[in-house]
Amino acid sequence: MSLIKSISGIRGTVGGKVGEGLSPLDAVKFTAAYATFIRSKNHLSKKIVVGRDARISGEMFRNLIVGTLSGMGFDVTDIGLATTPTTELAVAMENAAGGIILTASHNPKQWNALKLLNEKGEFLNASEGNEILKIAEKESFEFVGVDELGKITVDNSYNKKHIDHVLALDLVDVDAIKKANFTVAIDTVNSVGGIIIPELLTALGVKNITGINTEPTGIFAHNPEPLPEHLTEISNVMRNGSANVGFVVDPDVDRLAIVTETGEMFGEEYTLVSIADYVLSHTPGNTVSNMSSTRALRDVTEKYGCSYSASAVGEVNVVAEMKKTNAVIGGEGNGGIIYPASHYGRDALVGIGLFLTQLAKSGKKTSELRAQYPNYQMAKQRLDLTPETDIDSLLDSVKKKYADYPVNDIDGVKVDFPDKWVHLRKSNTEPIIRIYTEAPTKAEAEALAKSIMDDIK
Repeated sequence: MSLIKSISGIRGTVGGKVGEGLSPLDAVKFTAAYATFIRSKNHLSKKIVVGRDARISGEMFRNLIVGTLSGMGFDVTDIGLATTPTTELAVAMENAAGGIILTASHNPKQWNALKLLNEKGEFLNASEGNEILKIAEKESFEFVGVDELGKITVDNSYNKKHIDHVLALDLVDVDAIKKANFTVAIDTVNSVGGIIIPELLTALGVKNITGINTEPTGIFAHNPEPLPEHLTEISNVMRNGSANVGFVVDPDVDRLAIVTETGEMFGEEYTLVSIADYVLSHTPGNTVSNMSSTRALRDVTEKYGCSYSASAVGEVNVVAEMKKTNAVIGGEGNGGIIYPASHYGRDALVGIGLFLTQLAKSGKKTSELRAQYPNYQMAKQRLDLTPETDIDSLLDSVKKKYADYPVNDIDGVKVDFPDKWVHLRKSNTEPIIRIYTEAPTKAEAEALAKSIMDDIK
C-alpha cells in the first residue's frame, strides 16, 4: 500500500492500515485539516465545492469528505461526477471558500486522491499546503455541534456551465467548427470525460463522434496516462481513415493528447505549442511552460516577437509565473493547457475548443498542422545513486561545468545549449536524479543524457 502526503493534497492506494494506504480515516483527517485551514482564513463564504472523477472508490470517498466538511460546519455543493477544471470553475462560480477534487489524475484505478483548491478555484501554494500537513499531523481540528452542521446541496448543472463557458470564449468559433464538418474520435478512458466531452463536441457543432472507452465505470480500459504506448486502440481507429482528429484525456480531464488522421501522435508536448500558436496569432503576449517542456513553445512565442518564460515543474509554479509575466497562454508539456481568459487551471475542454477552431480555420489536416512546428525529440532518464550521495553537490558541479551556457537553477539545473537542452532534478522521495533532454533527434537527446550521466558518475 502507498500513501503520499504532499503540499498539493493526499494521494494513495485505496485500503490498508491507517497511514499506510489511503484509508477512510486518512481521508477524514486530511479533510478536517483542510477545513480548519479554510476556516482560519476568515472567508465570508462557508461553502466548499466537491467534485470527483469516475473511480470505483469515488462514491465512498465522496460520502466521507462531504460528511466531514458538514461536520466541520461548512456547506457543501456536491457537483457529482465532474472534471478537475469543471470543479475549479464551480468554486469561482459558487463564490465558495474552496474546493476538493477526488481524483488521482493519471494513476491506475487502485489510487485516489484529494486535490485541494483555494477560493479562486486554483491549487494551494507550497506554504498553504505545508500548513495543512501540520494541522493533519497534530490533529488540531475541532468539529461543530449539531446546530452548526453544514448543509449539503447536490448540483448537477456544472457540466453544462463549463461547456457554455468554453463556447463563450472569444477565440472559440463554433460556426467555423460546424462548417468544417469534422469527424472526431475520442478516448476518455472510462472516466468523466465520457460524460462531458461528447456533450462539448455536440455543442461545438461536431455531428460525427466516434467514442472509445466512454462509459464512466472507473474500470480503465488501459493505463490512464495518455502516452503513445497506451493509445494503440484510438491509433488504429484513426488509421482506418474515419476521423479528422482524435482526442484523448486522462481520468480527470486536465490533460489533452491529440492523434492525427494518420494514427500518429500529435505529441503531448505539441498540444500546448499548437494552441499557443493559435492564441498568439490573435492576442500576442507572453507564454510560460515548465522547465521540462519543449523548446518549441519558445520558438513559436518568439516568432510573434513575444517573450517566453520557464517555471519550476508543477502546475502551481506555472500559474505563478504566468501571473508574474502576464502570460496569455501557458501550461505543461504533458498536454496541460492553461488559458487565463478562461481560468488558471489545466483544462482539456478549453484545449479542444481552441484546437478545433484552429484546425477549422487553418484548412489543414491535423498531420499538416503538426508538421509546421519545429520538431524536437525528448529523452527521459534516471540515475540511481546511494542514499549517502550529496545530490545537491553533484548538481552544483554540473552547473559549474557548463557555466559558459545559459543555466537555470530554480528547479534543479537546466542547461540550454544552442540546439538542445538538459534538465536535471532530484527526486523528493528517492536517491535519484531525473534527467530530461531535448534535441533535434531522439539519438541526439539520448546521447546528451548519456554524456551528462557520465559526467555525474
